[in-house]
Amino acid sequence: MFFKNLLIRFFPSVKADEDLVDPMLTLREKCKETEHAQHYLEKLEACNNRVNSKKQTTETCTEELFDFLHAVDHCVSKDLFSYLK
Repeated sequence: MFFKNLLIRFFPSVKADEDLVDPMLTLREKCKETEHAQHYLEKLEACNNRVNSKKQTTETCTEELFDFLHAVDHCVSKDLFSYLK
């Protein structure tokens, strides 16, 4: 009991505010709507539909996925650090 109280006194727990929102998630949603990202999203969806329509295929949509994520992350990276403290 003594050690528990001692630890609590020297190492208080830090609680996060519940109303905090991750700015990266907000920016990602905004950036997904840009014309540049939508272009890559359309390519990704077309590839995904093509792959799902076949019973057996070696094709994957890895390149299209990475292109889409790169476009979104590039858009996010321009503004993200202005939101951070």
